[in-house]
Formats: sequence, structure tokens, C-alpha cells
Amino acid sequence: MNAPEFSLPQDFPKSQAEIGLVLGSGLGGFVDQLEESTAVDFSEIKGLPISAVEGHAGKLHLGQLGETPVAVAQGRVHLYEGWSAREVASTIRLFHEMGIKTVLLTNAAGIVNANFNPGRWMVISDHLNLARQSPLTGGPHFIDQSEVYSRELRELLLAEAADREELSLHQGVYAWVNGPEYETPAEVRMLRQLGADAVGMSTVPEAIQARALGMRVIALSCLTNYGAGLSQQPLHHEEVIEVGKRAAQDLFSLLESVVPAMVEI
Repeated sequence: MNAPEFSLPQDFPKSQAEIGLVLGSGLGGFVDQLEESTAVDFSEIKGLPISAVEGHAGKLHLGQLGETPVAVAQGRVHLYEGWSAREVASTIRLFHEMGIKTVLLTNAAGIVNANFNPGRWMVISDHLNLARQSPLTGGPHFIDQSEVYSRELRELLLAEAADREELSLHQGVYAWVNGPEYETPAEVRMLRQLGADAVGMSTVPEAIQARALGMRVIALSCLTNYGAGLSQQPLHHEEVIEVGKRAAQDLFSLLESVVPAMVEI
């Protein structure tokens, strides 16, 4: 048996979670929904990279969402910080070592499909790996990518959202780009031609890693802004964080009911 890749502090409680969540920019407030929560800084977890990006607190939380034990990564690292795709996906391998079987990924994303609106959420149905990096580099890991994002979990989420007047979910394709600069108007037009509905700088390596480990994946994008050329407004990271915070509460109330149901299917 391979030695564990990561080492948690000895006094950190053993996790009973089957579901792990990764929180993107501006979405860290989800941890306030947890009961009986315990947290540790990423810096205290041997083997885990540490983010230096605003809006990514860099903490691992264990707690209860209702009666369901969950593990929550409050923040992530990115390719544009200088980390490799394998390092970017480290949190997923940590979750796997903890016995987690289902991963829920969130991110803040720019809108490519002009029919979508800022402040709304998009369930990711598929992705475009335009960064052309993989956490599986270094071995012949020929993982099937026909259905990276679980169809049954997407259907569960969409059905639950349909019963809520305050929350309407889009569904679409997420394009992963390196960053850290935002896209040009020409790049946004290109992305739309390729079939993307939203664009961002995370999530895809984590999804690939999770599928390679046999974990179920579901992912959501908070649509924080129109991509360049779809609006006259310049793009700012502070705005991304602020819109994410405002939209977060709608999603958090949905997850309180959906996450326990995910364990059952």
C-alpha cells in the first residue's frame, strides 16, 4: 500500500464525511452554515499547497450540514500562481485519502453565453480544458471523460432548484484557461464558438483528478460578470468576490437540502 500523501495534525478529528466541497472566490462564507465545525489551516497539512489569492482563506473544515458530515476546502490554489496541475488538484487527493466519495466543486466564472446573467449559478455539464494541463501527467492514465460531471447529481440539483422561486440555475459548459489575466473580447468570442457558456481559472484539474480516483463529481459556477466585449464595464477581481458573496446565500440554502440527498443516491 502506498504511503499517505498528506498528513493532518494529530489532534485534528478523523473525518466521517462522504462528501467534500471546494469553495471558490467569494464563496468561503459557506462554512458559516456548518455545525460542530473544526478547521485547520492548509499550512498545517503536510503536503498541501497554500493559496495566496484574495478570497481563498486556505482552510480545511470538518462539520455537519444538517445531519450530514462534510469536509470543506475553503479556497484552492491555481495554475496561474505557479503551481502544477497536479498540485492544483491536491485537495481532491486529500479528500480521497479521507474516504470521501463525492466532490462538489464551486467557482466564480465569467459569462461567455450572453443569454446568461451575472449573479446566477450554472451547473457544469461538461468542460473545455483550454489550459491543456492535467493532474495525471507523468503516467499512462487514460481516464474516460465521457461524463465527468455526474448526470444523476446534476438532475438532483436542478430538480431541487426548480422548486425554489429565488433560485434559477443555468446549465452549461465551463472553459478552463490559465489566467491570471482576464480574456480579451476576441477570446470570449472564440470561447463561445467553441461551445463554452462560462470561463474560469480553476475546477477542471480537480474534476479530472476526482474522476481518475473513481469519485463522483458535481460542479457549479457563480456567474459573476460578463466576459470582455459583452459589457462595457472593465473587469475587477474585487467585483468577482463581491458578486460571489451576494449570490452565495441562494446556493447555500439549496445545498443544505441537496447535500444530504447526494449521500443517498
